[in-house]
Amino acid sequence: MLPLNLDIDLLRSFTLGMELGSFAKAADRLGRSPSAISLQLKKLEEQVGETLLQKQGRGLVLTEAGEILLGYARRILELNDEARAAVRSAAKLEGWVKIGVPQDFAETWLPALLGRFSKNHPRVRVEARVDRGSSMVQSIEKSELDVALTWGALGNPRSEIVARREVAWIGAENFRRDPGEALPVVAFDAPCAFRKAAVDALDREGIAWRPAFASPSLTGLWAAVTAGLGVTPRIMEGKPAHLVALDPGRTGLPALGEIELALHTAESRLAPPVDELKRLLLEAVTVH
Repeated sequence: MLPLNLDIDLLRSFTLGMELGSFAKAADRLGRSPSAISLQLKKLEEQVGETLLQKQGRGLVLTEAGEILLGYARRILELNDEARAAVRSAAKLEGWVKIGVPQDFAETWLPALLGRFSKNHPRVRVEARVDRGSSMVQSIEKSELDVALTWGALGNPRSEIVARREVAWIGAENFRRDPGEALPVVAFDAPCAFRKAAVDALDREGIAWRPAFASPSLTGLWAAVTAGLGVTPRIMEGKPAHLVALDPGRTGLPALGEIELALHTAESRLAPPVDELKRLLLEAVTVH
């Protein structure tokens, strides 16, 4: 009897759900319905012949079998993606690629992605820029960048919304809002999609606020928040471990909703090296 092969798509949904801490979020990232993800998990349990998840309180946790499978699933997916990249590299791409990404990703998944791309395509030279979205859109329009990711479309009609992220109020663990004082907000100067989301939400709720600190760098924002100068609206990716997401219910701050992540390209028809790196960028923003 031939051994049963595990379905890569099922493993990817399972792994992504555990990494995000929510299978509903995994469904959104993968462009599927929560019910479709539930069916995938049931099918995966049928394939391995074991229960992978069990209820704990209001959530789900891994069983012993689930913990074992998760480790193997990550390795299988890594080998699958590496094999696909290796086959693509047989075409021996060469040329030059110039990309731009938000600062939020510079210290998270971007270095690993660029390292893997360079390893698989050593004849392609990559120039990466970490900058504010408005500057990168201008560079796209001037063909100084081939492809860029920005928070929000920033008025570019040719941009494509490729992902969404939840925006949170992030502050020091001991931060306490004084209802009698204007909320100190730490953010980039306008134009900034995060700043706009925060200001719009505060104005809707009639909550007074004041600019407490502005910086062109994300590192500067984190430093100001760490020093207790105020709170900042940001995604959780790349958040320093010593800072926390503030609970709107407990702090009286308005919920900030989601922010769109847009992809911009300088040309409608991309050169093969640019198209390959674009594909990897889209995979990264979907999985992480």
